Amino acid sequence: MVTIIFLQNLNYWGPRVCSPLPFFLDHARSFSLWSMKKDPDLESSLSRNRRWIVNNQIKNIILRYPAQVAPVKFIQKKFKTLDLKGKALNWLKKYPCCFNVYLEGDEYYCQLTKRMMSLVEEEETVKDIQEPVLVKRLTKLLMMSSNHRLNVMKLNELKRSFGFPDDYLIRIVPKHPKTFRIVNYSGKRSAMEIELLSWNPDLGVSAIESLGHSQGSEPQFSCTLPSTWVKSWERFCEFNATPYISPYLDTSHLVEGSKEMEKRIISLVHELLSLTLWKKLSIVKLGHFRREFGLPEKLNVLLLKHPGIFYVSNRYQIYTVLLREAYNGSELIDKDPLLVVKEKFGELMQEGLHEYNKRHHLMNLEKKRKKGTMMGSSAKKKPRSSEISEQDDHEGNLGGLLDPEERKRFYKVLFDDAAS
Repeated sequence: MVTIIFLQNLNYWGPRVCSPLPFFLDHARSFSLWSMKKDPDLESSLSRNRRWIVNNQIKNIILRYPAQVAPVKFIQKKFKTLDLKGKALNWLKKYPCCFNVYLEGDEYYCQLTKRMMSLVEEEETVKDIQEPVLVKRLTKLLMMSSNHRLNVMKLNELKRSFGFPDDYLIRIVPKHPKTFRIVNYSGKRSAMEIELLSWNPDLGVSAIESLGHSQGSEPQFSCTLPSTWVKSWERFCEFNATPYISPYLDTSHLVEGSKEMEKRIISLVHELLSLTLWKKLSIVKLGHFRREFGLPEKLNVLLLKHPGIFYVSNRYQIYTVLLREAYNGSELIDKDPLLVVKEKFGELMQEGLHEYNKRHHLMNLEKKRKKGTMMGSSAKKKPRSSEISEQDDHEGNLGGLLDPEERKRFYKVLFDDAAS
């Protein structure tokens, strides 16, 4: 915040002027692009549970394997693509509620448990029920694009953010030939696009407009910043005083760099975030659609000018924009049915891990009793492996794994043969 104020005093946001300190300004400018006052609750909501991500990928590997039973050796080969080291067998045994590992002959095999399969079936049921919602979501995305087309490869990078299944090109698009079609005007594989064939005026209403209609008021943005953010509130009220511009309107008449164009871009990003499951998106991936959605080259700078609407974070060195109004503290206010199922998977995974830690702790105590090394003080002390494992689960994020030494410790705890 200090850097930004300093740069404002140097007319950084106004017309460019020659500076006697170009190196310092460039360095400060690159730092200020990502400067935003940290919100502990929203930072917590951005935490990614690495264990959940890995186990979800292992689940998909097993489901794709014949008879949905995969040799542990095969899963071991996939560990490199999952950015994991150590033995797959040790990892799988840590989640007995999710994975059933058994020995047949001289080889270990893994399949999903009955409870896990039940969640998989529930997820598929939800996807079928939600298909009309996904069709509307895809239609709205195409309606906002400049030529009503979106590149398939670019969209694939964000498909999970919008809740689209991996096979949406086969599962959804062919069922609606009057609405979508796959085109390739250049003949290149990377140029394949989804094109909108019919405009639906009922869907050309943004979340802001819908809320305004329901309240009987003009469409306006909402701000959830603390009252102590006086200057941010003043800027927000000034911005909100100008008429709302729908992201579904034709913008060919708007002048680039004008206040009207800025209003339209903020409206578009707000609508895009409202269509996602977690109400957040990677700014880098969003920037890939600069041409399709008419986004500015320096989208990050524009988003940082509106802290009352968006929260920008660089957690895990992944720059993310989050919709403030969608959260109450660190919790989403309205959860998509798909998210509810995913949370059940996370709870099942945690249950299995705690069961493993408890059993592992009892085994260690038994070993110490047999060796006669049990001490009164050590009885009250948690085993280091269990302590670290539980701490990692509470934090639920990548955190110190970016540090080589922390990463080494993480893998040692997870895959230590002696600990299994």
